[in-house]
Amino acid sequence: MVTGAQGGSVARALLEDGNFLVRAVTRDTSKPAARKLEEAGAEVVAADLDDKESVEAALLEAYGAFVVTVWDNSNKDKEITQGKLFADLSKQLDLKHVVFSGLENVKKLTEGKLEVPHFDSKGELEEYFRSIGVPMTSVRLPYYYENLLTTRPQKSTDRNTYDLCLPMGDVPLDGISVADLGPVVVSILKCPPLFIGKVIGLSAEKLTVEQYAAIMSKVTGKNIQDAKISPEAYEKLGSPGSTPMANMFRFYITKPDRNVSITRELNPKVKTFHQWCEENKDKYKDL
Repeated sequence: MVTGAQGGSVARALLEDGNFLVRAVTRDTSKPAARKLEEAGAEVVAADLDDKESVEAALLEAYGAFVVTVWDNSNKDKEITQGKLFADLSKQLDLKHVVFSGLENVKKLTEGKLEVPHFDSKGELEEYFRSIGVPMTSVRLPYYYENLLTTRPQKSTDRNTYDLCLPMGDVPLDGISVADLGPVVVSILKCPPLFIGKVIGLSAEKLTVEQYAAIMSKVTGKNIQDAKISPEAYEKLGSPGSTPMANMFRFYITKPDRNVSITRELNPKVKTFHQWCEENKDKYKDL
C-alpha cells in the first residue's frame, strides 16, 4: 500500500519521473500520506488485499504494478493468500509488468535448517508469480538503514559507550535506505525487456557492524561500538521475534546476493550510510 515506506517511495518516484500515470492504492484514502500523493498528481483509490473485488477494480486497465505484501505475525497464511490473489488478478487482467518486493525462501534454501517467516512467505510468492506466468521482476531489499532508528544503540554497562547489537561478526551487512527504492523501481519499469523474469538483490553499501558503529559515532558524537554479539546470544535476549530475527542474521552471514553496482546503476543517487546518518542525526539526540 502506498502509505507504507516502500509503496510511498515508489509512488513519489513515479510521480517525479512523470512517465507513468500513477494510481496509488491504499486501504484508507483519508490518510495524510494518501492525500499528499493525490495533491502531487496521483489517482488515489481504496482497496484491500483481503477484498478481491476492490483489488480487481484498482488494477483494471493498469499497465503494471509495484506490490509489497505485509507479514502478519498472527496469521502465517495471510500474506501468502493476499499475494496469490494479487498474482492471480495480475495474470487475469494481463498486466504487462509487475515489480514485486520479494525475498529468499530461506527455509527452502537451507532445507529447513533456518526459518525466517517474513522472508519465506515472500520467497513462496516469488515462485507463485513465476509459476502462473506473470511478467514479474523481483527486487530483494537488504537491511534497512531505517531499522537502526528502532534497533538503536544501547547504553553499555560502563555507561560511557553504546552497543550496536547486530549479530553479524565481521561479515559485512548489506544496507539501504528504503526511501531509495522508488527510483530503482522506476528504472526497472522503464526497461521491461531487461528486467522481466529477473531477481535483483539491492544494496547501497556493504559495511561491517564495526563500520556502521564508527560512522554513527562520527555523526552523532556518541561513542558507539560493535557489541560483538553472536546470533545465539541475540536469540537469548528474549524480545518478541528474536528467534526469526536471529535466523535472518544467520542467513545474512551466508552473504545472499545483493549487488551494489546494479543498485547504483538503477538509482545513481542512492545514499551511503554516512549520508543517511547525516540526514537523520537529530533522531539520535536522545541517546
